[in-house]
Amino acid sequence: MAEKKQLGDLLVEAGIITVKTLERALERQKGSGKRLGLVLEEMGVITDEELVDALAKQFGFKTVKGFSTASFPRELLDMVPEDLAVQKQLFPIKEKDGMLAIAVTDPFDNDTFDFIAKKSGKKVFPVLATRKEVGEALKKSYLLGQVASNDKIRILVVDDSQPIATIIQVALQKEGFDVDVAHDGLEGLKLAMTTKPDLIICDSVMPRMDGYGLMRAIKGNPAIEDVPMILLTSKASGEDEQKALEIGFIDFIPKPVQPIRVVSRVKRALELLKKYK
Repeated sequence: MAEKKQLGDLLVEAGIITVKTLERALERQKGSGKRLGLVLEEMGVITDEELVDALAKQFGFKTVKGFSTASFPRELLDMVPEDLAVQKQLFPIKEKDGMLAIAVTDPFDNDTFDFIAKKSGKKVFPVLATRKEVGEALKKSYLLGQVASNDKIRILVVDDSQPIATIIQVALQKEGFDVDVAHDGLEGLKLAMTTKPDLIICDSVMPRMDGYGLMRAIKGNPAIEDVPMILLTSKASGEDEQKALEIGFIDFIPKPVQPIRVVSRVKRALELLKKYK
């Protein structure tokens, strides 16, 4: 049996990217923990749809489209826990004859599929979908389509320390900002998906999903990938700051938290973002 080709080679053969582009993407991928497809999307050289088509062609996966606007029964949704669905970006679309079809963005996450199979008692059948459509389906069916409704600048604070989150929230509210608070990375991801904040401030160390994991999840979701993020951390060395900026955070605030510093950094970030829009 012929050996399966790597995704990058397949995209080159299909004429979607060049060899030089692949080399740049592989270099950029090093140490990021990101899949090659996401790196290529961030570089703007491949679309979500092209990536799905390439994976389906190479590995024989089925694809699904147009399900994000449909309604699904609660008993079907309950077969995949909400937290898992949001964190892994997958969505149950059909159950029949002991089979559970799940729209997925990562068709190689066998550990997750095995977990769902054991929990539901069904045989899991993954089908490929774009990250955009899975995200829209999650928001509509699991997160109930919540949407922020006013025009004030909205900031999301994600920190597992209640006192620190409250200090930041109060300081920013005094400046006229709307502030939402989440106490771990996964809760922060859910809030970001439903409210699409103008800015996220997140701690580097949190349960369930840390600040770096939240950054990757935000950048991996087309609906919120452009939301800027500031990292809050007790590690304030030059190396830590460089790592944060290289990964994609627009600023770095060291602990202990000083309200005046947080407010000034937020205002500076928003001014810079306004200039470059």
